[in-house]
Amino acid sequence: MAGVMPGIGSLRANANANIEATITAISPARHVVTSRGPSDVADATLQDESGSITFTLWGADVNKYKVGQKVKISDGWVKEYRGKLQLSLGRSGSVTILGP
Repeated sequence: MAGVMPGIGSLRANANANIEATITAISPARHVVTSRGPSDVADATLQDESGSITFTLWGADVNKYKVGQKVKISDGWVKEYRGKLQLSLGRSGSVTILGP
């Protein structure tokens, strides 16, 4: 079927990701100090029919999204952290909110 994006289950470490998924959980924000300075960070859980993945939210994005929203991640970056895949926006990624 044309136009259907691959799902979370097909994501691999050290690769770009373009997915549509629903936010099923968001952790409380925590304050961290990185090499770029202090920032807030939270983990959102994204889920689709093929699986789920942790989506790391940084800075202002921590308060931008809500559980239950459907989002489209464009040009995200997948990495492996402590044996599990994680998704972040990386340098050039973006998020579009598709529904409430």
